Amino acid sequence: MTDGLAERLFDQLRAESFDGVGITRECYTKTETRALRIIEAEAQRLGLATSWDAGANLWAELPGTEPSLPAVACGSHLDSVPQGGNFDGAAGVIAGLQAIAKLKEEGFQPRRSIRLLALRGEESAFYGQAYLGSLALFGRLRGEDLATTNVSSGRKLGDAMASVGVDVARVEQGEKLLDPASLACWLELHIEQGPVLLARDMPAAIVTGIRGNVRHRAVECLGEAGHSGAVPRWLRHDTVFAVADLITRLDRHWRTLLERGRDLVITSGIIGTDPAEHAMARIPGKMTFSLDIRSQSPETLEAFYDLFLSECEGIAQERGVRFTTGRRVDAAPAQMDAGLIETLRTQLREMGLPDEPIPSGAGHDAAVFANAGVPSGMIFVRNANGSHNPKESMEMSDFHVGAEVLRRALRELAA
Repeated sequence: MTDGLAERLFDQLRAESFDGVGITRECYTKTETRALRIIEAEAQRLGLATSWDAGANLWAELPGTEPSLPAVACGSHLDSVPQGGNFDGAAGVIAGLQAIAKLKEEGFQPRRSIRLLALRGEESAFYGQAYLGSLALFGRLRGEDLATTNVSSGRKLGDAMASVGVDVARVEQGEKLLDPASLACWLELHIEQGPVLLARDMPAAIVTGIRGNVRHRAVECLGEAGHSGAVPRWLRHDTVFAVADLITRLDRHWRTLLERGRDLVITSGIIGTDPAEHAMARIPGKMTFSLDIRSQSPETLEAFYDLFLSECEGIAQERGVRFTTGRRVDAAPAQMDAGLIETLRTQLREMGLPDEPIPSGAGHDAAVFANAGVPSGMIFVRNANGSHNPKESMEMSDFHVGAEVLRRALRELAA
């Protein structure tokens, strides 16, 4: 029943969402829905009960003998970044489905129901905010979030959500679409999106915590355009040099904090002048850039953000420019549950595998579940070539190791 299940589903998802370069499953679109339907059809073939919640997320369930007890839940997301890889998110959904199918095939009758959740909207690539699906589940999206526009199409998030069946009125009111008390725990398998497991030659590892972030989608530096040859340095209001100065200073602060043992990463992944005004002989009067600050420590996040604002103020005075930050978007750090960490680590050791837990630098829905009060745990699977690109390279043998850790943990926790 489960032989080749994962391989077949990965192939189906790839065929459904290959864009000619990589995988594009934009959140709250028909492409994302088709991916969810593929999982739904397989779950039904396996004899699992399926349903859709008010956030248009998919659930599949192996009922327990005591269904009134809080359920053991697992899963991940099915959306992707533009031209991404086929395993980011989908690996966790498919691993959960395979684990539950194997338990059913073995004749295991859980005391607690085991539920698989295939989430929408985890990636921030389209609307500038991550965890949209899980935040909506726990009543943590508001009207200003739903008014956010798609970076490419300009479509409002609320309209996109409504188009796939989300009850937007309940989301906008901050209503919880899922009672945290209905879940005993949340387990999420995910590819590692960095090089640690590859460097350590480990197929899988257990996650200790997840970095939070502070983000600005588009910080503007506003100066004054001018002729490149006619305006001397002392009279310039040059936005490119101002932004370059800012990023250089932030890098110095970053290095200092790392030397002091702080957990911190900084990225400015979008940066540029207005293409309509590009000219070799023009001093740019406007420059826009993104800012992504991440740390496992809320205190470090806020301290570095204060440094950012202070440097903006200082550089604005020095170079005759001004900075406008726009809306700030936050995602809180999260610690994984100590008991679940030990349960998962025990499964690795019993399988004769190395056990070296690691933190997650990338964000995951598990952080939202943990901060909503649901005990959460994560399994990382080795993945070469990073993530958020078409070259994601998870070996299926590593995937099956992680999926087996998940199966064993589900069996223990649901018994």
